[in-house]
Amino acid sequence: MATLRLILIGGLISYRALFTWLSPWILIPVFLVSPIFQILLFAFIGRTAGVGDDAFFLIGNAVQYAAIPCLFAMGTAIGGERYFATLPLLLVSPARRVPLFLGRALPVILNGFLVAIVALAVGAVLLRVRFPVSSLLPLALVIAVCAFACTGLGLLAAALALRVRETAVLNNVFFGILLIFSGVNVPVAALPGWMAAVSTWLPLTHGIAAARRVAAGAPLGSVSGSLLAEAGVGVLYVAVALVLLSWLERESRRRATLETY
Repeated sequence: MATLRLILIGGLISYRALFTWLSPWILIPVFLVSPIFQILLFAFIGRTAGVGDDAFFLIGNAVQYAAIPCLFAMGTAIGGERYFATLPLLLVSPARRVPLFLGRALPVILNGFLVAIVALAVGAVLLRVRFPVSSLLPLALVIAVCAFACTGLGLLAAALALRVRETAVLNNVFFGILLIFSGVNVPVAALPGWMAAVSTWLPLTHGIAAARRVAAGAPLGSVSGSLLAEAGVGVLYVAVALVLLSWLERESRRRATLETY
């Protein structure tokens, strides 16, 4: 019961603390307006170039934009503690590390899921893209798995926050890599061989491919392999992040670098 409270209540409080000096209304332009403009930008570029169709760019960019909260909110959940000099208090607490950090990931996963869903719905209305009704629930499941996998990468960035002063630049780099490598606007098959090889180890690559197939009417069972691959990538990043968090915590204690100043 104590572990469940730590995961749920601790995660919620930590996520709410991200808005210590910003109004939560900042969510609207960052999480709701920005993805719509990205979707429209690439959809109209695709129309002009005669490449793909609106549904291709809509799904790719809507799902990929879940990376914004998954990367930045997850990184700040730990980096912010270090910046405000509260990280030592957190680490000397008797709370177990795994539920402590995984609890902080749950609101982030939900945030990324909602961002992608809203972007997909609004983009579909603006671009007049229609999806089969039978594809809506499977599509939501695929997006949820993508949000989980991307949060795994965000947790890895959060671990690095124990060593660097801030992770904003790093997260922007990760966001750009996902935009280019994950088949968002260019099919993975059209990428150079080395880029295609890298993409298979990145979040969103398998999920976006599965989302496009499901949105076209394919049954969920036909994309189970891609879903498992996407979930596996997420689990891999979470495992690496937890190991890195443990190691960097010990190193930070040894070097007395738990605080940025």
